[in-house]
Amino acid sequence: MEHLRAALRGPVTGPEDPAYDGARRIYNAMIDRRPAALVGCADAGDVIAAVNRVRDDGLELAVKGGGHSGPGLCLVDGGVTLDLSPMRWVHVDPAARTARVGGGSLIGDLDHAAGAFGLATPAGIVSTTGVGGLTLGGGHGYLTRKYGLTVDNLLAVDMVLADGSFVTASETEHPDLFWAVRGGGGNFGVATAFTYRLHPVDVVGVALTMWPVERTVEVVKWYREYLPQAPDDVYGFLAVLSVPPAPPFPPEIHGQKMCGIIWCWTGELDRLEETFSVVNEAGPPAFHFTTPMPYPVLQSSFDAVIPPGMQWYWRGSFFDGIPDAAAEVHRRYGEALPTDLSTMHLYPVDGAAGRVGADETPWSYRHAIWSGIFGGVDPDPANAGVVTRWCLDYWEEMQPYSMGGGYVNFAGADEQADRVRATYRDHYDRLAEIKHAYDPYNLFHANQNIRPAPQRLAA
Repeated sequence: MEHLRAALRGPVTGPEDPAYDGARRIYNAMIDRRPAALVGCADAGDVIAAVNRVRDDGLELAVKGGGHSGPGLCLVDGGVTLDLSPMRWVHVDPAARTARVGGGSLIGDLDHAAGAFGLATPAGIVSTTGVGGLTLGGGHGYLTRKYGLTVDNLLAVDMVLADGSFVTASETEHPDLFWAVRGGGGNFGVATAFTYRLHPVDVVGVALTMWPVERTVEVVKWYREYLPQAPDDVYGFLAVLSVPPAPPFPPEIHGQKMCGIIWCWTGELDRLEETFSVVNEAGPPAFHFTTPMPYPVLQSSFDAVIPPGMQWYWRGSFFDGIPDAAAEVHRRYGEALPTDLSTMHLYPVDGAAGRVGADETPWSYRHAIWSGIFGGVDPDPANAGVVTRWCLDYWEEMQPYSMGGGYVNFAGADEQADRVRATYRDHYDRLAEIKHAYDPYNLFHANQNIRPAPQRLAA
């Protein structure tokens, strides 16, 4: 511990420190791991020193950005967590429409800084998510149908590699590494800064539409036909949920189980009402609300509903269609929501994201239409088993209708190596070769791990 403290500018926290329990607390309270040390990295120099020390001492290593890893991969029992949260900064160039972002920053930091100039890039739907984990896994959000995945808007990444060296990966520098980190997760090094392309996004149109959960099948049948042919300016994710007891929802529907769609419109605001009048084609909704909203406000709208400290278990899958039998599964599990916060979301990943070439990034599901997440959530640890079982049963019943793999950032804690391979499909072997080139001894393995390809002997 002392040698780490002497080598770093940032704080080093161990089990004997009063701040230890707070430092090891992450978004998912179902995770309770006890690292030997949490190393707060103030800059890339701290990361280099920490990586070298951990590697040379043969310790387990994990990397923490925003701490939103569902399976808690940012913590490792008895090892060292590199905590990047001190590296929380955003520099926006409004003329170039780019943003350079520290590796410990949150989505909300980027949204706030870019939003001041009427700019944004696609990145999640919860502002407390770390930019690092979200980006390295691919990244999707309200702007994905219009502007693609987060990695489709990534211009460069600063990284500390397993040997302690520092590189910038881009289309022109270390292009193989740049290809790999655009969806290959945290397998290749510690990302200390990201550079993103920004787009003109200021005030967007928001709509919330809710139907009673027993009407899920008819809503899903309408949604599956409408959404894929809608203009790229239309984004709407479908959910089964219990209505939160908060505005804009009226008290009479608080707590009711519903099938809902959360919409974002990036077109002309005077067409907002007209655009979403189509929801009546699915049958009259129980609740429909539209409003203009600054994009950063939309991005933070779920923060209070699902704050840190909940019990979480989730799984994910990609879908290119929703057959009638799958719509019926959604109805049954929506009616059986085990807790008020448990939910299922189908996030659109078509539109602009679907027009990127299949081999341009490791994201292997460019023909998917939805990235689904099944999330069992509750504040009470006594319900951890209940929400986990509901999630797993739901996910398993949906697998016959899935494309086989899922978004790596939605992977569950106990998914096996074959699931990681299914997520990357034909790109897995290329990722394993790049892994061998940059991390041959798999120092960075506290992740959805891609093992280094065996070294080939020369002929």
